[in-house]
Amino acid sequence: MSQFRPTTSPPVTPGVTGGPRRGPLRVLWRHRWPLLFVSPFFVLFAIFALYPIFFSLYLSFHEWRGIGPMRPAGLANYTRLFGDRIFWNSMLNSVILFFIYVPIMTFMAVVIATVLHGKFLKLQGMWRAIIFMPHLTSMVAAGFTFRLILDTHSGFANQAFQWLGLSPVPWLDDVWWARISLGLLMIWAWLGYNTIIMLAGLQTIPTEVNEAAAVDGATRSQVFWRITVPLLKPVILFAVTLSIIGTFQLFTEPYILTGGGPMRATETPVMQIFSSTFANLRFGYAAAMSYVYFVTIVVLAIVQFKLVTRGDR
Repeated sequence: MSQFRPTTSPPVTPGVTGGPRRGPLRVLWRHRWPLLFVSPFFVLFAIFALYPIFFSLYLSFHEWRGIGPMRPAGLANYTRLFGDRIFWNSMLNSVILFFIYVPIMTFMAVVIATVLHGKFLKLQGMWRAIIFMPHLTSMVAAGFTFRLILDTHSGFANQAFQWLGLSPVPWLDDVWWARISLGLLMIWAWLGYNTIIMLAGLQTIPTEVNEAAAVDGATRSQVFWRITVPLLKPVILFAVTLSIIGTFQLFTEPYILTGGGPMRATETPVMQIFSSTFANLRFGYAAAMSYVYFVTIVVLAIVQFKLVTRGDR
């Protein structure tokens, strides 16, 4: 008879499936050196990003002038904000400015990108650098330059109009002309950036699609409107979404060019937040403005995305 011998299970190695799982502390200790090398990013992110976000949210429920103790205010800052005509007028200014320059700039970016993408154009690298160069210019310098050009009395634009026998234009002294002037500055500064985005989108479109349309007898305008633009729709949506965020975040351009005038016609929400914080020392109220402003941008971006993508379903 064979003698029965109990079988022994092999030793269990920690960390292997079926064995006892490692605790989180042991896993962190094992990866201590990689975590140590990436920790500066997370420390700086927590100090300069997370902490300001949570502190400003806490501050929005208090009254504080920058020094001294904070006084709890509850929802008073938010209730006062919803009746603040100046703040909501700055939001309306951003919406008006968006419709003044973004459609024109986006259309021009698509057209210029299509030209730069064409095989018939020589020295494409040079032209792409030239069209992108204004975006690299300091907005402070560009704002002062446009202010000198568009000055009502001594600006180069009105002097040129006088040479042509035309009446001068109140570029910076009239409500709507000031908005148009700011729109011209924004088109000059951001056209190259949006053109590069559109150009990157065009490079993802297979060339066979345009060649097949040309073989079928489609003209260049038909290829542009019926093939290029529909295929660029996601890229255009991305660029317009960035333009929404950028328009509501404007500060340097209107601050230098118009100072928010005339009659607060070019004052943006960021300028109003800046004024409430550093001119009026209402830190809690400015924090409440910031969060209402942030929620408004998110809602507008979502609505715009839903409206544009509704036909694709």
